[in-house]
Amino acid sequence: MKVILKENIENLGFANEVVNVKNGYGRNFLIPKGVATLATESALKVLAENIKQRAVKDKKIKDEAQQTAAALNTMVVKVTAKAGENGKIFGSINTIQLAEAIEKLGLTVDRKYIKIRGEAIKTLGTYEASIRLHKDVDAVIKFEVIGE
Repeated sequence: MKVILKENIENLGFANEVVNVKNGYGRNFLIPKGVATLATESALKVLAENIKQRAVKDKKIKDEAQQTAAALNTMVVKVTAKAGENGKIFGSINTIQLAEAIEKLGLTVDRKYIKIRGEAIKTLGTYEASIRLHKDVDAVIKFEVIGE
């Protein structure tokens, strides 16, 4: 079954993309939730017209995402956490703390699109995370976990 996505869906596709899904997934989950519509001929024609009209806006958004990615690739973000004597953190560092630290530096990133590499961060040190800023633009950010 072919459907047109209305929103970005992890591991499936991006908004305004036509994707093939299993019948049950499309009929019982995607369409009732309102995140997809059935890809009929008329819906595909409307989608093509909308995509043509949005091309200029999308180029501007992509350029902004590339500028943000260039800034993120060069900086090292510092995330503070309470830690014990041997460098072990009380709790762990997740995407929420990382997004807040990036926001303090003046850049806005949606935490849903941040992927921290490796396992849970429970010690002080330097780590990397990947951030999807646009469907064609990804950034790799280095961040340092320091004790308070």
